[in-house]
Amino acid sequence: MNYLYATNLSKSYGDQDLFLDVTLSINKGQKVALIARNGSGKTSLLRIVAGLESPDAGKVILHPNISIGFLEQETHLNEHLSVKDAVFLSDNPVFELIREYEAALAKQQNDDSPELQAKVEALMEQMDINNAWDYEFRINEVLSKLNLAHLDQSVGQLSGGQRKRIALASVLIQEPDFIILDEPTNHLDIGMIEWLEQYLSSKNLTLLVVTHDRYFLDKVCDEIVEIDAGKSYKYKGGYSYFLEKKDERMMNQAAQVETAQTMMKKELEWMRRSPKARGTKAKARKESFYKIEAKAKEKNSDDNVQLDFKSTYIGKKIVEFEYINKSYGDLELIKDFHYKFKRYDRIGIVGNNGTGKTTFIRMMVGEEQPTTGNVVVGQTVNFGFFRQESAELQEDKRVIEMVREVADFIVLSDGRKMTALQLLLRFMFPKETHFKYVSVLSGGERRRLQLLMVLMKNPNFLILDEPTNDLDLATLNVLEDFLAEFGGCLVVVTHDRYFMDRLVDHLFVFEGNGKIRDFPGNYTDYRIQREKELKAERLAAAEQAKPKKERVKQDQPKTKLSYNEKREFEALEGEIEVLEVEKAELEKKLSSGEATSQEIMDWSVRLGKVVEDIEKKSDRWLELSEYV
Repeated sequence: MNYLYATNLSKSYGDQDLFLDVTLSINKGQKVALIARNGSGKTSLLRIVAGLESPDAGKVILHPNISIGFLEQETHLNEHLSVKDAVFLSDNPVFELIREYEAALAKQQNDDSPELQAKVEALMEQMDINNAWDYEFRINEVLSKLNLAHLDQSVGQLSGGQRKRIALASVLIQEPDFIILDEPTNHLDIGMIEWLEQYLSSKNLTLLVVTHDRYFLDKVCDEIVEIDAGKSYKYKGGYSYFLEKKDERMMNQAAQVETAQTMMKKELEWMRRSPKARGTKAKARKESFYKIEAKAKEKNSDDNVQLDFKSTYIGKKIVEFEYINKSYGDLELIKDFHYKFKRYDRIGIVGNNGTGKTTFIRMMVGEEQPTTGNVVVGQTVNFGFFRQESAELQEDKRVIEMVREVADFIVLSDGRKMTALQLLLRFMFPKETHFKYVSVLSGGERRRLQLLMVLMKNPNFLILDEPTNDLDLATLNVLEDFLAEFGGCLVVVTHDRYFMDRLVDHLFVFEGNGKIRDFPGNYTDYRIQREKELKAERLAAAEQAKPKKERVKQDQPKTKLSYNEKREFEALEGEIEVLEVEKAELEKKLSSGEATSQEIMDWSVRLGKVVEDIEKKSDRWLELSEYV
């Protein structure tokens, strides 16, 4: 069943074309991601699909009998509502029933009248009839996973990140037929993102999403639609497959442009000397020339951002945390933490929201003081602090004024000088945007401007607090290339696991209650280690729950395999080999680009099961091999 068919969509603002002639088709059960540079109209396209904006040209056809849930990038909640009312802002009769039942239960604590008891019993009967208990379970799961506990709190008292989570919870709880999500992972911590990935990928739902989270794209989406230079391109598969096929497309496009440029030179001579095109052949040749000319002038949009800023010298004494403690009243964020930074440290900071990550980096740059202990900073340290919020940007100033306040020019790593105007062009700010006021910039443009201002100061110690929010994938890839070669210290607070895996080799894990774990490795290393620890904890708990006699028997040292264990060990190697062959075949099918969306979904589910079986059987083989 086709849920959406949008054909030949175009949208412009003033003289700027966002996209031209975009066609988008989504069937039931498909999970489609939309990728484009900042300013290419991703949000506008989502709003057009959701019926909140009209295209300049083209048509949107939605299946008439489906419900739509739309999470916008900027939330617009009623500040006077409670969290609970904002989450359940829907005309769904089951939600109304749950609300009425919970209100009656709350009232019953102070009223034990027979009338109220009868009402509660009647509502319970209605809950049974409407399967409302299942709704309530799902509601509680979503609210708890998104850390929305204080349901009576006013929306007006909450941060932007908390409001985004409320809006996301409302969409998920309603379970619409077609879900549209604009940057759903912004303001979520890593645990929430991993839960959301599992939630979206495990359910047979239909999804259109804009996100820069590359692991999310790989785990959730089965198709990617890219808008590049106003045109749309479709790729079957996840982000890894998209990168491979996009490279092929760019190479083909470059070859076509080169061919067109050669042909244009020849045709240009004919155009200059030919009389007015009156004959049919002459007219056709003239029309062909204009098509060749348009192709010859196409530009590769992937080379707009190149970062080669020069960093200043950093001495041996950098930053040292001397057994610091930080608390607010009874809330203990950091307890007895000590660390001495070394040259070229590349540290990622992870942990749930509210565990003290931002407080930690604010203490590092002297914006907050520890409750006890000292933070000592070396004299040669030049911090570059890329903040989560855009506090450095002044709304009433023009873009070029903001850059010139930092410097009129900078020195690049090869000694060349680059002016403020040239820098703006390098950072994808075309000339017509240089004299725009900051107040009219998009979220992605603000982040690029903020990043430019930080790097212009030539820091030798970079602190990046959620740097990936609102940046497009092209900018992220180039930023990662720059940071991989950065010659100073790097500290990254981010929920983007791909970004962190590529750049850091050391983690500070904020585990709550003041504890910071110093872990050697990147985020994937940590997740693997954490899974092993959780597995050991579960086994220990299960062992402790066994009768004492059985535990004593199992505690006796094992010296050799039983007959059945020998047979199991001999069979495991063959079973693992068969699974490895199946795994390779499934991966080949998934990367072929020739399957239907249902086949991709079935193969992806099977691949996950095969990988899980390989891991289990490999663990068992290693366990038995110790006694062979």
